[in-house]
Amino acid sequence: MNDILQKIVEHKQEEIARAKIAVPFDDLVSQLTNAPVVRDFVFQLRMSHPMGVIAEVKKASPSAGIIREDFNPVEIAKIYEQNGAACISVLTDENFFQGKLSYLADVRKAVELPLIRKDFILDRYQIAEARIAGADCVLLIAECLDDEQLRSLYQYTRELGMQALVELYEESNLERVLKLNPHIIGVNNRNLRTFETDLNHSIRLHKKVRETILFVSESGIKNNDDVRLLIDSGVHAILVGETLMRSDDIGLALRNLLA
Repeated sequence: MNDILQKIVEHKQEEIARAKIAVPFDDLVSQLTNAPVVRDFVFQLRMSHPMGVIAEVKKASPSAGIIREDFNPVEIAKIYEQNGAACISVLTDENFFQGKLSYLADVRKAVELPLIRKDFILDRYQIAEARIAGADCVLLIAECLDDEQLRSLYQYTRELGMQALVELYEESNLERVLKLNPHIIGVNNRNLRTFETDLNHSIRLHKKVRETILFVSESGIKNNDDVRLLIDSGVHAILVGETLMRSDDIGLALRNLLA
């Protein structure tokens, strides 16, 4: 685990500990009966041919700083829904990405598209939080989790009726991710050590993943040429955040990606 990822994980562990003191896990679980109905994240992406877009609601990042000043997560989500997104990703990490879990809950009330909680999930507590807030899917990052954590969190996600987008960057993590028999996996094109992006990274790893698994290419997708390259390589879906968030006209940017 590189330095920035280690720093994020350590801070996240402290956040989770504080949250458990404020609202114990059993108390949180008691709220699950009132959670919104889960929608099928993977099915929605599969129905969006030839490319399903997970459009991301994202204000900032450690590498880029503030990405969008006029940030209204609900309005952004509505624009995504109106302009061809299949699903929506909502950044909920506060310290490093200036997100909030409440953003996800607000977006859930405003759009019909399936939602993924984009965060550094380390504990079942966060998955229960996501379910209560209205997430249909959560992100599990292989680089942040050992084998037992990855298996346990994946199983708990399924127990709650949700889906998990299991993400990796390092090819060495692919085998243990595939052992989960996941419905969907994502490959991050951004090198977490250098923050450089290379679409060929996911294209190369896609060849090692069986076709029954929905494959998502994440990061570094900037224009329609990139999308066409991925389609021609057999990639099923993409996750796009910064490209859309930096656009003056978010809806037009999304339509141009899918042109």
